[in-house]
Amino acid sequence: MHPIEHLRYVARAQGADPASLVEETAHALGSLHFDPSGIVVACRRIVERHPFTGALWWLCANVSTSSEPFEAVWELAEEIRGDRTGAELAAALPDDATIVTIGSPDVAGDGLIRRGDVRVLVLDAGHTATQFFRKLERYDVDNDPVDAGAAGAAVRAADVVLIEALACDSHRIVAPIGSSTIAAAAHAWGTPVWLVAGVGRRLPSGFIDHMVQRYEAITDPDGEHPVDPWEMDVEILPTSMVTDVIGPHGRVPMGPPAIQPECPMAHELLRHSAM
Repeated sequence: MHPIEHLRYVARAQGADPASLVEETAHALGSLHFDPSGIVVACRRIVERHPFTGALWWLCANVSTSSEPFEAVWELAEEIRGDRTGAELAAALPDDATIVTIGSPDVAGDGLIRRGDVRVLVLDAGHTATQFFRKLERYDVDNDPVDAGAAGAAVRAADVVLIEALACDSHRIVAPIGSSTIAAAAHAWGTPVWLVAGVGRRLPSGFIDHMVQRYEAITDPDGEHPVDPWEMDVEILPTSMVTDVIGPHGRVPMGPPAIQPECPMAHELLRHSAM
């Protein structure tokens, strides 16, 4: 496939997990040797198409600011391929724990299938958890589908609530829709809430500002084609709803040291490109 066509394919992809999108994007960007001046424009178009996928912002920010972008892109692809967050989650979970999740968490799912002694209460939001059910069944992980209306009861019975970060800074988390519901219920019942933040999810606040602005523009009732917030795939919640962060270096209490940005602030990615 021609590199430009490959980039268009990635830009239009829907439903793929962030790590897969990063690998596909890395392969496409790494093939742009014939047009090195176009790499920033290509990165900008990718994040415009996937505005809430933090791992792509991480990749594109590191590549577009690197003095050797075509070397950096392969190193970054290898870094996300070797993400240890799932292994660290598996090591941190209590024995025989009951876990609550929402939707189809990719990194958290990797950690859960490493453990043979957990029970996962899977809350669905907009039929997004089907793939996750199949994954748990395939690896023989004890799981129960739970209706979203029973979120409070599920969280009360759980040892840990897991929320997967699509992107975050020290104050805000971009997460799958429904995450605030289980986090709020957990706060009410005193159940710990762990934020699973894999490689590439910790971003400079400028990128999170942009995501929040994009979210608000999409859901603005006075906009040209407004979308109801409850029809979105993502939502924004404060980090104050989380007790701990699980990342590639283990579990740490929520706070600024746990959410240090993993990439520089690349302002050139925020400019608009003709698609």
